[in-house]
Amino acid sequence: MADPTRDSAFSLLQAVLAKGKPLDAALDALPRVEARDKAAAHRLAASVLRHTGTLDAVLEPYLRRDPPPELRNILRIGAAGFLFLETPPHAAVGTAVQLARSKKLAPFAGLVNAVLRKLVTAGPEALEELDMPRLDTPAWAWTSWGAQARAIATAHAHEAPLDISTLPGFAPEGGEPLPTGSWRFPAGTPVAEIPGFAEGKAWVQDAAAALPAKLLAPQPGERALDLCAAPGGKTCQLAAMGATVTAVERDASRMATLSGNLERLNLRAELITADGTSWKPAEKFSAILLDAPCSATGTIRRHPELLHLRKPRDIEAMTAQQDALLDAAAAMLAPGGRLIYAVCSLQPQEGAARVDAACARLGLKRDPLTLPELPEAVTEQGDIRTHPGLWAERGGMDGFFIARLVRA
Repeated sequence: MADPTRDSAFSLLQAVLAKGKPLDAALDALPRVEARDKAAAHRLAASVLRHTGTLDAVLEPYLRRDPPPELRNILRIGAAGFLFLETPPHAAVGTAVQLARSKKLAPFAGLVNAVLRKLVTAGPEALEELDMPRLDTPAWAWTSWGAQARAIATAHAHEAPLDISTLPGFAPEGGEPLPTGSWRFPAGTPVAEIPGFAEGKAWVQDAAAALPAKLLAPQPGERALDLCAAPGGKTCQLAAMGATVTAVERDASRMATLSGNLERLNLRAELITADGTSWKPAEKFSAILLDAPCSATGTIRRHPELLHLRKPRDIEAMTAQQDALLDAAAAMLAPGGRLIYAVCSLQPQEGAARVDAACARLGLKRDPLTLPELPEAVTEQGDIRTHPGLWAERGGMDGFFIARLVRA
């Protein structure tokens, strides 16, 4: 009988690596699986996706030829459990052999047994000579991250902690207060167990993701536009600050999520389901937040499949969309107003390069930002660049680029 955790982890890996599906979508599509087994399968599959290069490197000495993709994923599952998730050696080997048999790969069961037995005999010391950050990062991504590549890739080896934003005045018990105003809980903390969450006093939001709204800093009663607003963390922030918020989102299902988040927190905003590149407001805004769709490479700790799904050509498509949204946002900006442009991306093409182009094209200029709580994130140009290697002793943060623009 197949082990439900390994069986589900195998299905997740096949969905991501063979079919190109996001890990969360693959998780939602799993057939009837107990919640505990589903969570364990997600953790195991995510470990394989974080460490694919390393796992292949430690398995390679024991393979005479390249195995079929399905068999390679079974070997990766066994190796990841043993090397990274503290699975006992006999269980790591036995469940992998069982998995091979259940997937009509019984002729390879002996190979799985032999390869993994050799690996567990070698022990965790098999990792000692490997450059794991480099092995687990595609060359295109490593090169694009420049001097910070090693710090970023090292952080990607670990699951991200759970950060929350709160309504003003609420301090959740058991959380670590962060200098920028967020609260942090250990990785794997169930959302339902976060103090204040069920009572509508907090919402999940990485500390870096909370910075764009903080830096827009709307005044109470000020009209503020949140463009590309779903799932709504920044809309909630702006509303909690007292702004009169208009939230625009083109995806109706994501807008429904945003609406539900506002309702749970007892916050208010005007919700408009429309394409931000073509929607026209009746009156311009003095404060605009554009958290643009992007490659999301700043969230790899939470979505390790992105290193496998993203390609350099995807970045080019994203930058065209970002330019169109910047054009639209600039047209909605009132005289004397300010525009925050943000992306949860580590790619320079989606960050400073888009702002440079917008300034040249739209008659905008940078209004340099400061962030005393995190001065190392401020660039020479006055933009904010966070990445997972920052606050390493605290557990890191997502990768974000943030710039503030005004009329020249």
